[in-house]
Amino acid sequence: MTEMAGLQPEHFLWELRDRVAVVRLNRPERKNPLTFESYAELRDMFRDLVYASDVDVVVFASNGGNFCSGGDVHEIIGPLIDKDMKGLLEFTRMTGDLVKAMIGCGKPIISAVDGICVGAGAIIAMASDLRLASHAAKCAFLFTRVGLAGCDMGACAMLPRIIGQGRAAELLCTGRVMSAEEGEAWGFWNALHDAEALEDEAMNLARRIASGPVFAHGITKTQLNQEWNMSLEQAIEAEAQAQAICMQTQDFGRAYRAFVAKEKPVFEGD
Repeated sequence: MTEMAGLQPEHFLWELRDRVAVVRLNRPERKNPLTFESYAELRDMFRDLVYASDVDVVVFASNGGNFCSGGDVHEIIGPLIDKDMKGLLEFTRMTGDLVKAMIGCGKPIISAVDGICVGAGAIIAMASDLRLASHAAKCAFLFTRVGLAGCDMGACAMLPRIIGQGRAAELLCTGRVMSAEEGEAWGFWNALHDAEALEDEAMNLARRIASGPVFAHGITKTQLNQEWNMSLEQAIEAEAQAQAICMQTQDFGRAYRAFVAKEKPVFEGD
């Protein structure tokens, strides 16, 4: 295991508070677009989180009133025009690897979305485990508006699971903005908050999760993602094995002893 408190990324901001990592893109003057470099650095950071001993939860926060405006038009879309098929596939696989790294990092991820959340920004929110938004959040999977298919970075697999097939098809085919109120009603946003309270609410939720049995949370995240590919019988067996593993943890014993003593359990993640 490694510690990530001292991480000094070049292409995004990183802060560790109470075992909660706060990540935010750092180009607020451009509504926080992604570049080739920030894609790759975010991917590598989420991969490293698997081994992080000092991070229990991640909050992917907004910056300057916006979450992410997607791939930078001049620094990504422009250069892609001149790439051959091999170069294009290298890029699209890299962007997909960011989503894979988020899913596989073993830590619950909470997106706190204010303002613009479009293109790859909407994908980052979608790939998070929990999503909070401000009333001003504007989320759009706008790939068709730049001449591309809506099936980007796993959207056609993941978005229907969250909001349903018909709603996902509409958003992915039209590229229109999903309002904050729509997103909450459809289950994309777990909750809406005033913009000035959004990050505090995300941190409160993150701290609540981090105070629980974090090893077991990692198991829950894994099962939520893997069981889409299982039959019901396979899922029940996988969960039987997962719970047996969790029953070997010290936190399971702590919870029992606290219950007997009529105390609140203090989990330590082992």
